[in-house]
Amino acid sequence: MKKLYLLALSLCTTAAVAQTDALKGMVAKKADAMQAKLITWRRDFHEHPELGNHETRTAGIIADHLKSLGIEIKTGVAKTGVVGLLKGSKPGPVVALRADMDGLPVVERTAVPFASKVKTTFNNNEVGVMHACGHDTHMSILMGVAEVLSSMKNDLHGTVKFIFQPAEEGPPFGEEGGAELMIKEGVLQNPKVDAIFGLHINAQTEVGKITYRPGGTMAAVNDMQIVVKGRQAHSAYPWSSIDPIVVSAQIINSLQTIVSRNLNVTENAAVVTIGAINGGNRSNIIPEQVTMMGTLRALSADDEKMLIERVKTIATKTAEAAGATAEVKIPFSVRYPVTYNDPKLTEKMLPTLQATAGAANVLLRPAVTGAEDFSFFQEKVPGLFIFLGGMPKGQDPTKTAAHHTPDFYIDESGFSLGVKALCNLTLDYMAGKGK
Repeated sequence: MKKLYLLALSLCTTAAVAQTDALKGMVAKKADAMQAKLITWRRDFHEHPELGNHETRTAGIIADHLKSLGIEIKTGVAKTGVVGLLKGSKPGPVVALRADMDGLPVVERTAVPFASKVKTTFNNNEVGVMHACGHDTHMSILMGVAEVLSSMKNDLHGTVKFIFQPAEEGPPFGEEGGAELMIKEGVLQNPKVDAIFGLHINAQTEVGKITYRPGGTMAAVNDMQIVVKGRQAHSAYPWSSIDPIVVSAQIINSLQTIVSRNLNVTENAAVVTIGAINGGNRSNIIPEQVTMMGTLRALSADDEKMLIERVKTIATKTAEAAGATAEVKIPFSVRYPVTYNDPKLTEKMLPTLQATAGAANVLLRPAVTGAEDFSFFQEKVPGLFIFLGGMPKGQDPTKTAAHHTPDFYIDESGFSLGVKALCNLTLDYMAGKGK
């Protein structure tokens, strides 16, 4: 009896694998056939970017597309997010796929005909708006994935949850937003998500390639504000002052010793950066106050804690030694945890990526000190976040425009590979390969 059971189980497994392989063959054909459509979507999003928590036009296009596919949708999630639910005809796990939606306050400088000319107000300043990090690409790819997988609904062993997330770059100051708010509003529940996958286009990785890393792959980030308060005086009589500018300079220099002297650099990298310093308004007045803004980035929870403690100690004690005070707020408005790829999930899904892109095109990447709020999802469920090549072939990655810059540029020829990767990760996970 036991032998018959095992034989039957083996036959069922073989049949399931054969069915999944057949579906993946269909994925390849459908993804290649929609390449032009993916580019059209991406260029439209690129030409009409919207900042975090204001992605209303963007959300409307996504919602209309998902509805046209017969996918159950929910709008207004975390202010402007869209969530689609595709229920396969067969029982199985719930797989979430995520794309971010927001642009950045960057004035575009590329010469492409679909360059953004949008302007808006951000932090009380008029700014340009640009998809300078590839979120336009991510949305287009996930719309393509939704179209492909919805056409296979009758063969899906499980449910797919499509998460189009606003404000990945951070919500406006004083507002909630992004992945953290989506989770708070229940995006990973009803039905409960078993695993989540996401991708990010990369302008320094050659098109046609996919990179990945198990464990910590992107840094935790905390923004910070340091307010140094002294005593104002005429600049001709500095001995009458407690000069917050000099104190701030001492603090900035001392902060640079955290990475060089407090961090075990053989284990992880970290970053302590002051990105803005404001104080004073005339050459002959020593001001009363200086405000600094900066960022802390770490690749482990222990290092993150250490950075925060050292910044607070250095800032407050340096100010105290000079007779001034320093108020330190960390995080000031934004905190993302480490983007952590579940090692077991990564190991089990690696063959899927290799079969999709070719083993030679799937590369292990070093950890980076950039950050992603996809990390909030990974704190709740096992997740895998991969990087899709967007650099034209033959270019030097050290000379291509970086993300978050006016000249950021993406080769669109690799979009269909992104569709194939997310579809195949979903199908293989549903077939039991990710468990």
